[in-house]
Amino acid sequence: MRRLPTPPDWLTHPLRGVRALRGPVPWAAVVRGALGVGPVVAVGVASGHMSFGMLAGLGAMFAHINDRPATRATRAVRIGLPALAGAAGLLTGAWLGTLGLGIWIALALAPVGLVSGAISAIGPVCSSAGVQLMVLAVVGAGMPLPVSPPVRAGLLLIGAAWVIAMAALLPRVLPARQSAPFGEREAVAAVYDALAGLMTAVGSDGGQAARRRLTAAYDAAYEALYAHRLPLHRPDGEERRLRDRLAVAGALSEGVLTLLWENEPVPDRIARTPAQLARSVRTGLPPGRLPAPVPDTAGNVAMHRAVLLAARVFDGEPAPPVGAVVPGHRQRLRRALGPAGREYAARVALCVGVSTALAQRLPGAHWYWLPATAAFLVKPDMGPLVSRALSRALGTAVGVAVFGALATLFAPGAVWPVVVAAVCSALIPVSVRHFALQTAVLTPLLLALVHLGGDTDPGFTRLTDTLLACGVVLAAGALPGLGGPRAQVSVRLSLAVRATRDHLDRVLTAEAPYATRLRLRREAYRALADARRAVEVASAEHPPFGRDLAAWAPVVFGLEEIVDAATACGVRLDQGAPQPEPALAARLRAALSDLADAVAARRPPTDLVLPAGAAVGDCATLADVTAGLHRVRDLAPG
Repeated sequence: MRRLPTPPDWLTHPLRGVRALRGPVPWAAVVRGALGVGPVVAVGVASGHMSFGMLAGLGAMFAHINDRPATRATRAVRIGLPALAGAAGLLTGAWLGTLGLGIWIALALAPVGLVSGAISAIGPVCSSAGVQLMVLAVVGAGMPLPVSPPVRAGLLLIGAAWVIAMAALLPRVLPARQSAPFGEREAVAAVYDALAGLMTAVGSDGGQAARRRLTAAYDAAYEALYAHRLPLHRPDGEERRLRDRLAVAGALSEGVLTLLWENEPVPDRIARTPAQLARSVRTGLPPGRLPAPVPDTAGNVAMHRAVLLAARVFDGEPAPPVGAVVPGHRQRLRRALGPAGREYAARVALCVGVSTALAQRLPGAHWYWLPATAAFLVKPDMGPLVSRALSRALGTAVGVAVFGALATLFAPGAVWPVVVAAVCSALIPVSVRHFALQTAVLTPLLLALVHLGGDTDPGFTRLTDTLLACGVVLAAGALPGLGGPRAQVSVRLSLAVRATRDHLDRVLTAEAPYATRLRLRREAYRALADARRAVEVASAEHPPFGRDLAAWAPVVFGLEEIVDAATACGVRLDQGAPQPEPALAARLRAALSDLADAVAARRPPTDLVLPAGAAVGDCATLADVTAGLHRVRDLAPG
């Protein structure tokens, strides 16, 4: 039985994450971090308004957490949208804080948790926005500050805007070797590099792994060119050329995937073609002569046509229109209101409400740390739940110990907390490689900020709050129906099955628009990548949190093979193969629909009625689709 790769060590155990810390240091991001929180806090301290510096530093801190490799156009949205959500959270929390303490504030914050969880199900950027909304609503309700709520929100946005401005200005000051921005051009070139890797791997055991790397490169390129654009954005000539070249890569990938299905090695002369195109994308120079295969098989015919199209487009001819694989407003709303959004929203609301009620019964005036920690910890995209809890506890213990030692060594004042904030801010880009390290860096930073805001507790009570938050989140994770690993796997996998069905349906539809078929194929591979990540995370969970969900890994692999075979089938149909019988096409579509319903309902799909493997028509690849459905049904856990 072929299975997906085992999860990395850092997912399964917080103490075995040394490998995740290897790799080059992102010096440009480190410089931005050093110049981010420290200066805005120092300005507030120097002007005698420590609360101002604390709030601006808080906005800069969250901005640095969201400052991942991105293009200049997308970075503003990646940082700005969560910052706007955080400002709304501060305003909401300040208003809720006027309702009084006790059970009322817990009941008032629970609806904010529902909204936060629903928003987080839309995508990575919205997930960051949902977390900032929830965390800063808790902080706004629990942190007493001599600043009006609108000023608090404005200072938070000033800190985020400062980080965005630095990200735009530093590449003009630093040498190119240090800044090295991840631009749209590099994202498209990476797709061609992945195509070259896939062509080299055709006919070997590394073909499927190379195809997954191609999917990841496509996701990054479409995100760079289409997603997270500013309102009223109009692409310039350079961006239109890059979109055309990305469309050409879609035609090439269809040919390469057909070659992957045929399992015939590609000659080195032909495999170098995508590398020439990648070099042309990076340098802007013509790619030169492009070797094309002899059109003697279906895959070679598709590759031959795609290479000719690439030659015309790289020579300046517009590419055929291809729809971008980015979610629209309706799709985002469906994600937020769908099963994943509802279940995760219920979990966030429960964890924050219970944590707030528990914090109200503990001694001390600063109760916000416990529910804010729970809001951070409940995020499912930070690894398995048990590992998250252990990493959070370990990182908090280290951070509290470091800050407590510094508070003991240095005399009371406003200088050393500014230094701590600046140093920890510079370490944020490195710390994101491991959740425990990130917690160990963010804890002293947060303690330094709240120290400037008037909370002079050395932080040891924060460790108790963190341990209680870990207990609350672990208890909620063990409850059924609250967006745990099982829900994540069932939702992601059912969406992947439906995307596979839609792609196959378009392939089997006579005279279907080619651009639509390419778009649906990309959606299917992207949905399968999301499902595979959900299975990998779930397989690293410990009982009772769903480690047995690793049994779904072969199902994901089988669905990927079905999409590969459907892609090859579409190529053959384009080249004149007879259309399959309508009855067979209907049975295949119905089988995939029934499988999606079974996975979504979390019931065994073993009772599905599938078409026989024979009598599949002249499109021979449908035999692989049918055989793949049988394997998926037989491999699915009962």
